[in-house]
Amino acid sequence: MRVQAFLFYGCALFFLATDVVYWLWSKDWTGTTAMALAVGLAGLIGFYIHFTVRRLEKANGGPLYEDDPDGDIADAAGELGFFSPHSWWPLFVGLSAACVSLGVVFGWWLVLLGAAASIMTTIGLVFEYYRGHFAH
Repeated sequence: MRVQAFLFYGCALFFLATDVVYWLWSKDWTGTTAMALAVGLAGLIGFYIHFTVRRLEKANGGPLYEDDPDGDIADAAGELGFFSPHSWWPLFVGLSAACVSLGVVFGWWLVLLGAAASIMTTIGLVFEYYRGHFAH
């Protein structure tokens, strides 16, 4: 995964160079700001992946199997994590986010209703496996 971190760092550097050239050429604030946000987002993702790899390597006591040049495919066997088999909560989170977006168009009362629904559905999504039939 270390390669992915450096890939995003490279994207951030490319976006930075492109942003500087764009600003010098066009003097446009809108595009320059958008490119600066792209620099920040690529750098943020690269930093997160780099930080996660370092934490996982420390927990494993060595490089991860995908970073080991002598590693085999069988090294990746086993449980990789917990993935929800079925959940309705993402649908409700998306619907409440759509309610917030439509509220910007139709009225602020709908934004407040959608924000309240977003908070409740996000809590439901996060704590889905802490209570009820699927608690673990």
